[in-house]
Amino acid sequence: MKLMVRSGRIEEVEIIASRDPGVQRRILEWKLNNGEIIVAENHTGVVGYLRLEYLWSKYPYIGLIKVDNELRNQGIGRALLGFAEEEFRGKGIDVLYSSSQVNEAEPQEWHRRMGFQECGIINGINEGGIGEVFFAKRLL
Repeated sequence: MKLMVRSGRIEEVEIIASRDPGVQRRILEWKLNNGEIIVAENHTGVVGYLRLEYLWSKYPYIGLIKVDNELRNQGIGRALLGFAEEEFRGKGIDVLYSSSQVNEAEPQEWHRRMGFQECGIINGINEGGIGEVFFAKRLL
């Protein structure tokens, strides 16, 4: 599968919005216009994306990484992460943060395989009182 990873484009807002319904369209538009959404595409179109956030407007954080179900475990998430890492290294940023709900073993394992290390937890932050495990990855 030939894959291209790049910054998302504003004309892809509908595609992203359909896969990320929890975020207002105007926020997704802003993120697309400001390089905070990375997409992976193949011959069929967009097959995955990574949405960036910034903690305290300073520290990059993966808000969401999503790959089409039928294409999971084929390296698309790794490719999206790699693109983000290179962008941040080029800006002199030395750490990238991410998280997963405490009851999501598979995403936690993915983070560890990608070189993230657990760095904290916030209890009860999600719906139903589910906690969030935070991860950090050194980039430099």
